[in-house]
Parts: sequence; C-alpha cells; structure tokens
Amino acid sequence: MEASDQTRMYTAIDKEQVDTRDILTRVWAALEEKGYEPLDQIVGYLVSGDPSYITAHGDARRLIQNLERTDLLEEIVADYFKNLA
Repeated sequence: MEASDQTRMYTAIDKEQVDTRDILTRVWAALEEKGYEPLDQIVGYLVSGDPSYITAHGDARRLIQNLERTDLLEEIVADYFKNLA
C-alpha cells in the first residue's frame, strides 16, 4: 500500500454547540480559587487526559470533560496565532 501525499482535512465540531473559551475561563477561575496553578493543571490534563488534574470545585471537572481535548487544543492554538499578528 502506498503512502498518500494528500493532506487530510480536519473538521472541528460546530462552535455554536460548545463555548470552549467560556469553559476554559471557568475552569481557570476554579483552579485559582482552590490555590492551584491553572496553567500547570490544564496542561497536565491536556497531555495525560486524566481529569483528576482539574478540581471538581465549581463543577470545573465536569465542564472540561464535556469538551474534546482536541477542541481545547484547537482553541488554544488558534488564539495563540491570532494574537501573533
């Protein structure tokens, strides 16, 4: 079987279904309220997929589990590049 030189297209879920930015903001606030370093905790969750990196305080763990990690990464990377300009 030959390897394809074609690039696959990735299509994310409909952005109207889930407000990723709002959820990340709420999770960040809950982590700060509990005394955690939000950046470290969110990166730990994204890398490992282990929801125990996210506090249950403020329903943050449930909220972040409603999102696909790939969607979270897409939002973060898009925001990063948007702010470079």
